[in-house]
Order: sequence, then C-alpha cells, then structure tokens
Amino acid sequence: MTSRQIGVRATYMRGGTSKGVFFEPADLPAEARDNPALRDAFLLRVVGSPDRYRQHIDGMGGATSSTSKVVLASRSSRGDSDVDYLFGAVSVEKPVIDWSGNCGNLTSAVGPFAIARGLVDAPRDGVATVRIWQANIGKKIVAYVPMAGGEVQETGSFELDGVTFPAAEIRLEFLDPGAEDDGDGGAMFPTGRKVDQLQVPDVGAIEATLINAGNPTIFVDAAALGFRGTELQADVNGDATVLARCETIRAHATVAMGLAKTAEEATEKRPHTPKLAFVASPAAYVAASGKRVAVDDIDLCARIFSMGKLHHAMTGTGAVAIAVAAAIPGTVVARVLGGAGAREEVRFGHPSGALTVGASASEIDGEWQVAKATMSRSARRLMDGVVFVPSNYAS
Repeated sequence: MTSRQIGVRATYMRGGTSKGVFFEPADLPAEARDNPALRDAFLLRVVGSPDRYRQHIDGMGGATSSTSKVVLASRSSRGDSDVDYLFGAVSVEKPVIDWSGNCGNLTSAVGPFAIARGLVDAPRDGVATVRIWQANIGKKIVAYVPMAGGEVQETGSFELDGVTFPAAEIRLEFLDPGAEDDGDGGAMFPTGRKVDQLQVPDVGAIEATLINAGNPTIFVDAAALGFRGTELQADVNGDATVLARCETIRAHATVAMGLAKTAEEATEKRPHTPKLAFVASPAAYVAASGKRVAVDDIDLCARIFSMGKLHHAMTGTGAVAIAVAAAIPGTVVARVLGGAGAREEVRFGHPSGALTVGASASEIDGEWQVAKATMSRSARRLMDGVVFVPSNYAS
C-alpha cells in the first residue's frame, strides 16, 4: 500500500549552539498528541532517525547531538509561568528520544518561538520577560528577549563562540537549578558527597562530582580520562575505544546517581543525561574556528560529552552545572579553580572558544542552595512552515 505525505506546522530554530524542530503540541497529528509512542514515532521521522548511515539525509536532523533535537512548547497551564517547554534529544542511530533532561541552548529559542506564535504577550519595543516552565526537569527559567517594532529582535552584534554569525543577545536565568529532594535523582548532590570515588569495571577508580544542576552532570578531572582539557572533537570522536570507555564511566555514574538501575539501562534508555564533563586548569589552545584562546582569557578548560560524542562547544545546561559547581567549594570544578573559595562567575574555555557563566551559592543547615545561574545566548528562526512526513510514520 502506498502512503501519502502529511504536512505539519513546524518552526526550525537555532538556539545557542544547537538547532531543533519546534512544535506546539496542537501542531502534531491528532493521533500523536496524547499517545507518547506515536508522538515519538512522528518526531523520529521528522528528524530522520534512526539512520544507519548516520547522516540524516531523509529528515530535518543534522546527524549530531547538537542538531538532532525537538521541542514542544505551549501556553503554560501554571500560574507562575508563561510557557511550558518539553525537550527531546533524538538519537541519530537508534529509535530513541530521551526526554530526561533539558537543552540549555534551545532554551534561548523558546521565548522567541512563543512570542512569534502568539503564546505570550510581549511589548512592541524593549525587552520581553518570558517565564518558562521546563517540564522535563520541573524548573523555572526566565528569558529576556529583545523586541523591536512588535517583533523579536533576532539580528544584532552579540557574538557567541560556536555560532558563525552574530545575533541579538538573550539573557537567561535558571532559577533554583539544583534538584529538589523529591526530584529526579534527588538532591543537588544525590550521594550526599561533593566528590565520589567510582569503581568502574575495566576502568578502575574515578573521582567525580555527581551534581544535579541544569541537568544531572558528572565532572571528572581531564587527566583521569587521559585528556589534557584542550581537546577538540577531532581529537576524541574518531576513537571508538575512548568513547566506549567514557560511556562506561558515564553509565556507572548514572547508576550511582540513582538515575538508572543498571549501566546497560543508562546506555540504552538514557543517553542524554547525565552528561559526562571533564575539566582542567587553564591552557592555551586553538579553538575549532581557528580562534586562539589564551591562558589569561579563561579560568579553566571544560569539555562535555553529549549523546556519546564530544560536544562541539558546551551544552547550555553543562554551562549551568559548571557555574553551580564552581560556586560550591570542594567539587572537582572548584578544585581545578584552585579551591580558594566559591566563585560567583567563571569563564571557561570549550572547543569553540570561551563562555562566561555565573551562579551564587549558600550553605543552609548543611545543604547547598543556588538561587539562580545566569548566562547569555542568542536564537534565530531558520524556517517556519510545514514539515512533511509519510503518513505511515508509525509503521
């Protein structure tokens, strides 16, 4: 039987150093709106996954973790928020969409999308304050979106390393980014320790900070992985043995954080979070763009894995986790920074350049709390219209 194509309203957006296909839930085919299995089947077909060629030729995905993403955004049902935002990380090779965490980069595009779709009110000129409920992790994020002439101001002079062209700056505040006691994975430090000694089969002992901030994140010293901290994607992503070793560490840390029952489950069912990151003392290097990053330009070097590969820049939630971990003495990140005390702002080097993030932490009754973490990104609509998929997408 020959199937026909169906057209569905969609917006293709860049947010920070990521790209994704944005929908309102009402945009989806009727049968997929309240059926998670059909929803995921539809979104997988939109992106073009699973793709045994790893190219996403027959879909909207970009064949990398940064460009294989989907977003559902709607007018919020909560009194304290304007937009409900649900994020899905789409596997390139497997029929899996991981809904376990947020994408900090695409968060910057949620406000502009909501304004353009008429989901929230915005001033004609000035700055629109958009209160976002991040449904994956149950957290509030506030986006400050510039407006001009009744439209989102998308062009500008703000430069973001990892993005070729300048655009308008969007400031983000991640409110109370640490996990709650009843949240996924428990408290900010799910094991109750700032540094854990993980016993990883076929790897050995690994010191790590396991933290829930932005997304669940695992921080290790670069040297523990055999890295310098100045690596680019080409130095890591072509080595299957190194990638497998890092995934083994990530998977066992996932179990230690209480986010999976087994390492196998973590790899198969939860590839998006937690993320494994490694940090090192400042060092000079040449970024992927050819830009030179000097020792004096940064406070530390940081790299992060996303969906099994080294990220080309830094995930937005990884940046939040770095800011939070830097603000709390005793973490692996704070130790690399010299351990002299909490840092309310840190500038780190990543494969595409450098980024400044901030957070302030306080210890109350023996528990660390962070009111908010801040950073700036940019976002831009790339396409708005109709995306087509075969009507038998669920077959």
